[in-house]
Amino acid sequence: MEKVKNLLKPKPNPQQQLRDWQRRLRQDCRNIERQIRDVQKEEKTVQKAIREAFKRNDMGSAKVLAKEIVRSRRAVNRFHENKAQLNSISMHLGESVVIARTVGHIFKSAEVMKLVNNLMKAPEVAMTMQEFSKEMIKAGLIEEIVNDAMDAALDSEDIEEETEEEIEKVLVELAGETAAQLPAAVIKEKRKKPSQTSSKAAEENAIAEGGDDEDELQEIRARLARVRS
Repeated sequence: MEKVKNLLKPKPNPQQQLRDWQRRLRQDCRNIERQIRDVQKEEKTVQKAIREAFKRNDMGSAKVLAKEIVRSRRAVNRFHENKAQLNSISMHLGESVVIARTVGHIFKSAEVMKLVNNLMKAPEVAMTMQEFSKEMIKAGLIEEIVNDAMDAALDSEDIEEETEEEIEKVLVELAGETAAQLPAAVIKEKRKKPSQTSSKAAEENAIAEGGDDEDELQEIRARLARVRS
């Protein structure tokens, strides 16, 4: 019965299909804007916590939270890049609407296919773009994407290590001190730790240094992780 309904359901004309994609892309852009606002709002909370750590002379906790800010700012940059590419797809779809109005069908677009492929490598929008790609392939707008490439893209994650330089830059920014003073303090604090200590162990040591503030640190980090995802 369901198959009969699908057969009887009128197929959208090319212009309607293209405009529907544009509408959904605009909604995706609004969702990204909301995510950016959420991350930036949480960052203000973390900045306040870092300033409080400075007052306690708790550099361990400050560094842990500064690392979270670095991650959040990278996430915001990715969100902006994703939004820009979604807008580019929408622009190309607008051009396709004009052509479809003239010839009555959808032509393949190499530019849209390239943008869709790029976005499928972005964890934040990979699943959404997979759905778009299926519809666009079916409509003849793009060619079929190799399954192995899609699987690899969906499994990829941004696991970049935060550099000491980036963390120190955040600390300098929030401490309001000169670039020469605070990095020296950070380096001095870092030298107190054994050179063989792993980055993960060092992070755990830094959290522990906060004493009674450990639960608060974990809560702040968890909130940031949620809004970044």
